[in-house]
Amino acid sequence: MPEPVEPFDVPVREESVIRLGQFLKLANLIESGSQAKEVVASGEVLVNGEVETRRGRQLTMGDVVRIGPQAARVADEATYDDGLPW
Repeated sequence: MPEPVEPFDVPVREESVIRLGQFLKLANLIESGSQAKEVVASGEVLVNGEVETRRGRQLTMGDVVRIGPQAARVADEATYDDGLPW
């Protein structure tokens, strides 16, 4: 079994508005919405180290979502806007 890796940051637009199923797809941890339903229902997804079976769970800044060895952290998009021309 592969060792867990450090989570990578995934910028989102607003606090408390992204649901777990959406975040899994945005972070490229899954390939489709139907896959999100399957992995969440089967107990394969951890949020902040605890099994989460609600695909509609709202995530907040700093939450860490893990599937197997892959992990992603909800990050503030404003942090990533610095220095961009638009």
